[in-house]
Amino acid sequence: MSDVSCGWDFLELVGPDISASVFGLLDNPADLVRAAAVSRSWRHRVVESGMCKSLCLKMCPEAAVFTSAVETSRPPPPPPTAAESSGDAARATTSLESHFRIYSNLCGALVHFTKPDANCIQHCVCASSTTGASEMMEHTLEPQDRNNHRPSFWCSQGQDDPNVPEALTYRLTSDICVISEIKLQPFQAFFENGSPIYSPEMVRFRFGHCKLPRGKEPFGIEMLENQIVIPDENFVWTYSSPEFPVLQENMLQSFRLPRPVLCIGGVVKIELLGPVQKHAVDDKYYICVCHAQVIGRSLSPVFMVDIPDPGSYAVLKYLPGVRNLCSEDVKQEDARDSVDSDSLSLLPSPTSEWHKLVARFRKMRHSALIDVQQLNDALHPIQLIEEDDAGVV
Repeated sequence: MSDVSCGWDFLELVGPDISASVFGLLDNPADLVRAAAVSRSWRHRVVESGMCKSLCLKMCPEAAVFTSAVETSRPPPPPPTAAESSGDAARATTSLESHFRIYSNLCGALVHFTKPDANCIQHCVCASSTTGASEMMEHTLEPQDRNNHRPSFWCSQGQDDPNVPEALTYRLTSDICVISEIKLQPFQAFFENGSPIYSPEMVRFRFGHCKLPRGKEPFGIEMLENQIVIPDENFVWTYSSPEFPVLQENMLQSFRLPRPVLCIGGVVKIELLGPVQKHAVDDKYYICVCHAQVIGRSLSPVFMVDIPDPGSYAVLKYLPGVRNLCSEDVKQEDARDSVDSDSLSLLPSPTSEWHKLVARFRKMRHSALIDVQQLNDALHPIQLIEEDDAGVV
């Protein structure tokens, strides 16, 4: 029976060590939140022990890259109680409560979600090699293997050694995403004798972020040829998957990760290991990919990531007030517009930090739309030329 009905709390009898062990057996974040709602003493035990953060690290070890977590809310924080009003104790209590809210909500986002999984790729970053402009990496964003009756695929450079790996690196729609699976379709050269399929033998995935500032990383829309490759030392990989075998078949193959993975930094590298098909003309190994998808869901804008020093640490930011803005306004507006000013006027005045983070999210949405438009313009010049030759205005 609980302390509410009997007037005593059994946690006081068993002591902090045993009670911490009991709470440590809970593997669902919802159970920890419910336990924290039983009474003030229970909440104090759950919050003070940092169990929500420990559970989050257990579910997603890559979250250890966060050296700090910050909660940015629109209304000012509530004033401390009399018991918490003394200097260091008040700050420590506020910090523990903030971490409890941040990591309990992050755990909840990992196991309970309403948004369906979707393809999270925003644009291409670079390929390890490319045969030419007609086989550039951007073709892997198209779901079909032909575009305007022409082959649509990425092709690596020919290699004499089958042990030379290839890779495709993509930027995702958000700096923090939960990824559940990767889909990949090898390309079948239907225009060659025997219609060979240039698949890799194995595939592996790495998630992380780029050390280079945004805008300094090249991607194929601007170059039209993926000849510039970002060295691997310019990336920080927080997760590496096991190797998966690839079937030498012309189909979209699904590679489900052992668990949902938190991609911190919004960069995914698809490593293509061991080509199995030689070209009949030059007797060299090639790998060709028709289509790629990174399946998951974005946690932005409720969660955002700041990486002030890309080589060493990252900061997790939690914006609970943004959930209200995204629930109704974003559905009704055009993607280019910001949140309605009338909706904002109904809420308390935002802090400067909250305002900066929301402005950053809007800029990311606008940048994504521009990238998609540039991609469409880059991938469809042939159709326009053919229409002009036919006399169509």
